[in-house]
Amino acid sequence: MNDHSFMGLPQLADKKSVSDKHRKINIAAISVFAGKGFFNSTVADVAREADVADGTIYLYFKNKDDLLISIFEYSMDLFIQAAEDALKSTSDPKEKLKEFIFLHLKMVQKYPDLAQVIQIELRQSTKFMKEYPNEKFFQYLDIVQGIIQEGQALGLFKKNLDPVILKRVIFGAVDEIALEWTLMKRKRYTMLDAADQ
Repeated sequence: MNDHSFMGLPQLADKKSVSDKHRKINIAAISVFAGKGFFNSTVADVAREADVADGTIYLYFKNKDDLLISIFEYSMDLFIQAAEDALKSTSDPKEKLKEFIFLHLKMVQKYPDLAQVIQIELRQSTKFMKEYPNEKFFQYLDIVQGIIQEGQALGLFKKNLDPVILKRVIFGAVDEIALEWTLMKRKRYTMLDAADQ
């Protein structure tokens, strides 16, 4: 398996109860799904990458889709934790919004395998798209909505804009840049350039 430092992915502060083996399987799955694609990958591939028996996977995950959802939850927890930490450094809603966008795009560039799985492979899972309640994603959107409302209260953002719609507009723009960058064979710009725009 790749380096067990987990491709540089940090341990989440509130996830100490997650066993090292669970984390090891998750990170192996990121590597396998990014390399072979979700549908072309098997649980056996993940087990081999994680250096565990096939049956061990099923002690932690119901199936391959469950493993994919676990990766999404990990990535959202990772981002939300990083955003909450980063946003403490300023009280200016405009700066918070810039920082939030920069952080999202920076993480896409910093963790390309994870970005590949989230931006491309996850969207191909019918189970995820139709059945998963997606609470983590709503937490993400709530951060954006909170920044917008804060800016409106201070008169920095137009009050006639609906924060519920605007948070999705902002996410859509950032997500599209992240998707294009993930798909680009030869990177024409950095995520810092995109965030500045």
